Amino acid sequence: MSRVLTAMSGGVDSAVTAALLLEAGHTVGGATMALHEYAPQELADARRSAERLGIEFHIFDWQEEFFRLVQRPFMEIYQAGWTPNPCVICNRTVKFGLFLDKALALGYEKMATGHYARVEWDAGSGRWLLRRAADAAKDQSYVLYSLTQAQLSRVLLPMGGMTKDAAREKAEALGLTVAHKHDSQDICFVPDGDYMRFLTEHGVRPQPGHFIGLDGRDFGPHRGQEAYTLGQRRGLDIPYGTRIYVVAKRGSDVVIGPNEALFSRRVQVRDLNWIPFDVPPEGLRAQAKLRYTPKTAECTVHLTENGAELCFDEPQRAVTPGQAAVLYDGDTVLGGGTICGAD
Repeated sequence: MSRVLTAMSGGVDSAVTAALLLEAGHTVGGATMALHEYAPQELADARRSAERLGIEFHIFDWQEEFFRLVQRPFMEIYQAGWTPNPCVICNRTVKFGLFLDKALALGYEKMATGHYARVEWDAGSGRWLLRRAADAAKDQSYVLYSLTQAQLSRVLLPMGGMTKDAAREKAEALGLTVAHKHDSQDICFVPDGDYMRFLTEHGVRPQPGHFIGLDGRDFGPHRGQEAYTLGQRRGLDIPYGTRIYVVAKRGSDVVIGPNEALFSRRVQVRDLNWIPFDVPPEGLRAQAKLRYTPKTAECTVHLTENGAELCFDEPQRAVTPGQAAVLYDGDTVLGGGTICGAD
């Protein structure tokens, strides 16, 4: 058995993760990352769970690192006209980056989190694989696609084989106070979902521009291009003559048009990470997720000089630069990258 440091968020999943590892015979510690101003309650809940389980507990104050590695890129991506996925950025740089490094420095051999996904060793290929969780409704493999072989070799994800209901039942049986704590739904550092407030409070000045129709008509100024994302309909009180959506951005202008203008067959992806292989075969067939939903779509993967192009069997709606495109072969995560264009 291994010495394992569990990343404890203050929720039920990470607390049950630590408990399952203890039952499996591992030597387990817990640690919470203080990353932003909303951390105190998370810290208190995580400490209480660690005390109940009788494991040592650490606090890592990484607010400066979190701002540099996650929040600043979050702001810069919005300023560039894209829509970021901060969970993917955080997992790559902080949760499985800084945290793993710290765990190893403290003498632990592995780390664990409460993510719903599975890590398995494939003897045939000699590689670690990332697979979907048994509970499809809770699967979080989408936000873990960027994990490297070195990281996967040190990661335990015991929640991958459980359902959420089973996790709550386990927590209740253990007397954990977080057994029925609500799941967080929003970005952890924007708990009210008002990301524009976060941007402006941190010095981002919304970039002015105009609403432009597909035919070039100018429909007047908007409140800053950062406030809009592809596929958005809310807040577009514009006399266009039909139901309209944000269909593109051109500089600081926001292009509006009908729903049919939102569909694309080809999607360009950069900053790729592959898991079962170093480089995929040309013309690889895969199922792709273009956002954090259960839905996948069939596509063919063509490698390019700057990444890959995904050619879909059916047009995809509101493909959004800055979001992750994650590729699957059934339950196995093949890899993924950042969407940088579509046509």
